[in-house]
Amino acid sequence: MAAAPAQKITTFLMFEGRAEEAMTFYLSLFEDAEMIDITRYGAEGPGPEGSVLHAVFALAGQRFMAIDSHVHHEFGFTPSMSLWVECADEAEIDRLYAALSEGGQALMPIGSYGFSRRFGWVNDRFGVSWQLTLP
Repeated sequence: MAAAPAQKITTFLMFEGRAEEAMTFYLSLFEDAEMIDITRYGAEGPGPEGSVLHAVFALAGQRFMAIDSHVHHEFGFTPSMSLWVECADEAEIDRLYAALSEGGQALMPIGSYGFSRRFGWVNDRFGVSWQLTLP
């Protein structure tokens, strides 16, 4: 049997010093989650020593990449680009909504909005936007 093809398109998350904290948090939320690879800046920089030069991690089988940019940008994450999560049951959507909104911002409280019997939308404490649905 041939190996499964590599994921062609990967979400890339750029942080400014909080990549590892964010990844550790996200990995704690999903059962099928793993840190695949992480490379850190050394003493030679250009980023702060120990910060994330490049990382690959997976949530529910979906790969993501993350970095800590050593360059300050005048932009951050925006809700116009969000991660859509189809939850298995009410307990999962409630758990994820509570965890992701802690220290973040609720954009739409969990409710029935016509397109989903149970839906909630939040920006987490790192600014990443998540849409949670119970199909």
